[in-house]
Parts: sequence; C-alpha cells; structure tokens
Amino acid sequence: MFNKIKQLLAAAALLAISLPAMAQSGVNGLNTATTTLKTYVAPVTNITLVIGGIVGIVGAIRVYSKWNSGDQDINKELMGWGGSCVFLVVSALVVKAFFGL
Repeated sequence: MFNKIKQLLAAAALLAISLPAMAQSGVNGLNTATTTLKTYVAPVTNITLVIGGIVGIVGAIRVYSKWNSGDQDINKELMGWGGSCVFLVVSALVVKAFFGL
C-alpha cells in the first residue's frame, strides 16, 4: 500500500515537471497567432474607415436630396445614416484598442 502511494506521488511529480515543457509549444502557438492577427488589424480598420466614409457621403447626399424635395421626415433618415457612420468609426477604434495598436 505504501509502495503504491510512493509510485502515485512519483508519477504526479513527473507529470507536474513535464507539463510546463508541453505548455511552451501552446504559448508559442498563441504568440504566433497573436502576431499574425495583429498584421491584419490595420488593413481591416482602414477598410472599415473607408466604408464609413462612403456610407457618410451616400447618406449626406440622400439627406440633402430629401431636404431639398421638402420631405418633413429627414430626422429619421439623418439619424439612421449618421448612426451607421458613427458605428463604423467607433468599431474601427475599438478593434485597434482591443489589439493595443
């Protein structure tokens, strides 16, 4: 009985010693994935900002045309297009901040 406990403790000690060595490959993989992902953050945020600019221009033209035609319901249109532009710009900033760039 005492011999079995010694064997179990020895096995647990060997397992505890070998786990950090196995975990290092996982850490290297995560570091590689993080570095690779960070290379994609800048182009994606730039594309998001460009799309936000295009949406802003299209929205401004639509609101202007509705305003000139005398439509009384331009507030809803303005809030919809303006909100979408603000969302795209803020989401690009949040993504950059999330990755620490």
